[in-house]
Amino acid sequence: MTSERGILKTPRLAFVMWDEGDAALVQQLHSTMATTRYLSGYAPWSLEKAEERLRGWFEEQARDGTTKYKLLAEDGSFVGRAGISRFRSEKFELGYSLCEEAWGKGLATEAARALADWFFERQFASGFIAFTHPENTASQRVLAKIGMRERGPIRIDGMPGLAFELTADGRPARP
Repeated sequence: MTSERGILKTPRLAFVMWDEGDAALVQQLHSTMATTRYLSGYAPWSLEKAEERLRGWFEEQARDGTTKYKLLAEDGSFVGRAGISRFRSEKFELGYSLCEEAWGKGLATEAARALADWFFERQFASGFIAFTHPENTASQRVLAKIGMRERGPIRIDGMPGLAFELTADGRPARP
């Protein structure tokens, strides 16, 4: 990785730390109903919400050594966010969101798989969780592809969801 802020690199993606001025990118990522329909609140994010989330990601990185990172494509363009961070201080949670232009290209699976490998190599914990909206079949497929097991329906902040889990000893063998 050539960037000093680089965390992880895959064949098509670079995971990098956010810059202070990146709130507009975060807000742009979650600026449409399509990109927020499965997120808490179901509404496009304001710049203030994006700034708040960005501050939280900086705090998580300083505290835990992991958070949600900025995703860049091979050409350096912004394609989304992905990472593993604490969920309510109890467990680690995988989360990602891609710009609409990046949908359907396998980037979410590539990011999730790389993050799982990175997480277990660094031994942050023995496992992590993920949540999806029950209608978000694309995310459910991504989680299944990386070996996450569905743990059943849940409610998070009043929203319906499905819980998934991946543990170090439950990971599928890699070719």
